[in-house]
Amino acid sequence: MNSRLLVRIGLALACGLGVVTAQAQAQTQTQALGNKPIRIVSPFGAGGPNDVFARAVGQRLADRIGQPVIVENRAGADGRIGARAVAEAPPDGHTLLMLGLGHTAHPSLYDLPYDVEKGFAPISRVASVPLVLVVSNQLGVDSVSAFVKLMQARPGQLNYASAGNGTSQHLAMEMLLVTTGARMQHVPYKGIGPAITDLISGQIDALMSPVASVLPFIREGKLKALATTTATRFSLLPDVPTVAESGWADYRIDTWHGLVAPAGTPAAIVERLSREVQAILADDEVKAQFMKLGAMAAGNSPDAFRKDIHLEIERWRKVIKEAGITGS
Repeated sequence: MNSRLLVRIGLALACGLGVVTAQAQAQTQTQALGNKPIRIVSPFGAGGPNDVFARAVGQRLADRIGQPVIVENRAGADGRIGARAVAEAPPDGHTLLMLGLGHTAHPSLYDLPYDVEKGFAPISRVASVPLVLVVSNQLGVDSVSAFVKLMQARPGQLNYASAGNGTSQHLAMEMLLVTTGARMQHVPYKGIGPAITDLISGQIDALMSPVASVLPFIREGKLKALATTTATRFSLLPDVPTVAESGWADYRIDTWHGLVAPAGTPAAIVERLSREVQAILADDEVKAQFMKLGAMAAGNSPDAFRKDIHLEIERWRKVIKEAGITGS
């Protein structure tokens, strides 16, 4: 047989095999999830940001993949109960966790029965939630620099609230104290609502809060917003500077929520879910829905999300050690 003909036949076969392989891979990824319902575990109570983001993504994911997606709330121990349940679940893509920024501080605070970094397969970041530093009107300060000077003049005499030990609000304020060299007393609450009530009444001096939780009180003049924690100004508070703008250029905290699966989940499943979630988060309707919640839709790849988790674990390890924070 003519050698040129053999080459042409070989090329044709290779191209044909390539098409078949690509089709087979696509079919494998489509069938990999099977027909069982997918369960997204929100490790906090119903109605909170983590739960809301899980339900917003879950509803649309069900439509895109054509099978049920159920959100299950497994609250307790600052998210550790739900996280453990997912870490120990079969790695088949049917059990997912809506991980939060606070989970990346847990390795430095608690003796965990799972590994936050190695125990999960990252899928995609889902939402970024800016925090805003708000203070009681009774303090009489209108900038971060004035607030820091007041703290330095009265070391340890002022107090700040959080929604609990090890939460993003707690960590964000401790990072500010470490950055500025100031001192305050931490008063942990069981939820952000009671903390805001005491802040308005003046029983609490300051709070790092999700924007949506305090936006009405800022607009009504009941609380004073000093700065947001993100790298750039947040569109819902365009007149409020960032902490970086206020004189501490290296300060930035981007609180987030994101989907992960148990470690060992097949790469085809992880990639398929990531593509679907990223497509959901790119939708203008979803972006608008998240913005009403004081958040930004924030999809990224499994590799990018894995790097995010690693960097956050390392960052909070340093802050927690320097601030002397312990688990409770």
